Amino acid sequence: MPNETRFNSNGVAARNGLQARVAWGSNIVTIGGGAPVRIQSMTNTDTVDAVGTAIQVKELALAGSEMVRITVNTPEAAQAVPYIREQLDRMGIAVPLIGDFHFNGHRLLTDFPDCAQALSKYRINPGNVGKGDKKDRQFGQMIEAALRWDKPVRIGVNWGSLDQELLAHLMDSNAQLAEPLSVKQVMYQALISSAVGSAELAESMGMQANQIIISCKVSGVQDLIAVYRDLGRNTRYPLHLGLTEAGMGTKGTVASAAALSVLLQEGIGDTIRVSLTPAPGESRNQEVVVAAEILQALGLRAFVPSVTACPGCGRTTSTTFQELTQQIDNFLRDQMPVWRKRYPGVENLKVAVMGCIVNGPGESKHADIGISLPGTGEAPAAPVFIDGEKRMTLRGDAIATDFQAVVENYIQQRFGAAATQSST
Repeated sequence: MPNETRFNSNGVAARNGLQARVAWGSNIVTIGGGAPVRIQSMTNTDTVDAVGTAIQVKELALAGSEMVRITVNTPEAAQAVPYIREQLDRMGIAVPLIGDFHFNGHRLLTDFPDCAQALSKYRINPGNVGKGDKKDRQFGQMIEAALRWDKPVRIGVNWGSLDQELLAHLMDSNAQLAEPLSVKQVMYQALISSAVGSAELAESMGMQANQIIISCKVSGVQDLIAVYRDLGRNTRYPLHLGLTEAGMGTKGTVASAAALSVLLQEGIGDTIRVSLTPAPGESRNQEVVVAAEILQALGLRAFVPSVTACPGCGRTTSTTFQELTQQIDNFLRDQMPVWRKRYPGVENLKVAVMGCIVNGPGESKHADIGISLPGTGEAPAAPVFIDGEKRMTLRGDAIATDFQAVVENYIQQRFGAAATQSST
């Protein structure tokens, strides 16, 4: 059934799709149907290490991940899942856990009911649930577990593990056409047919349509856009977006931003994951930070106060504005786990840290609070603008520390007052 398209106040399209619910305890995460686009991430710990996995899940959740997927690939991993959930509950982390199953999920969900119950959602890859006569039976066992424990599922198809029987059938059919499609177009058809066909099969087994989320992940930007535009036009299931192997560093960040931004701007996508390859020693949290930045840059959601900063030029040979920008940005991010509860609305704050007189005062006036630092040869004074008006001028060697104190005081006065009023 094709979807109607509507537009929000930012000019971003929105799908008229179904709404799913992923929950743990009182924490209910709604997906699709007008709900905010949600951020998902995945651990890279050995799930058997219950404590280590719980710690990483906590870190990802505090960074902003609203659901966290964990690998469940062995009996030992399945046995660890309830202990991971128990550790998280003790730490007050109610983030839903998603079990990622391949090849043997039908056995693990059947043989380890505590695991099936402790998870909030199951990810099923139709390309890895068995072959031939076993395929539908093993898929059915996973759907039966989802029905038994009232859990939603994601039917997650991947380019790299596509159902080869389905692909061969479509290739053969395509070869008989008077004007055959390209191999890539047939691959697109296979991805979509596998996901939608499996979702429809799950419905025939008793799953409600609003308990099913689908994804068709590929590693190419244009491929992802083409596949999801087709899905967005022709399905109402909530859609999970993401390049399946985005890559490392700037490559992975840029590729993810390019693909996801196009689709999200068109109203396609209900949950996202940025699948970055961490650099050695890099925190797994970076993929959550990038996902949040994409949504915030599009105006779809706000997670942390935004910092507008000068890129620097020949007028700004001093590194003061760079150091101050980094200090303020880190300060705001570090405080958000506490501020999010203490100061409702603080995530919408706009801060400007500018490097010289050219654009500094103007950008600072547009922000809630901004500072215009002196450029090369300018007077050693930094005017501070609050709510569009110049309120003070900072001087001396402690400008960075003084401005941070001004920002914190502004947050307490503006958003602390709002919190007090809402509680009375």
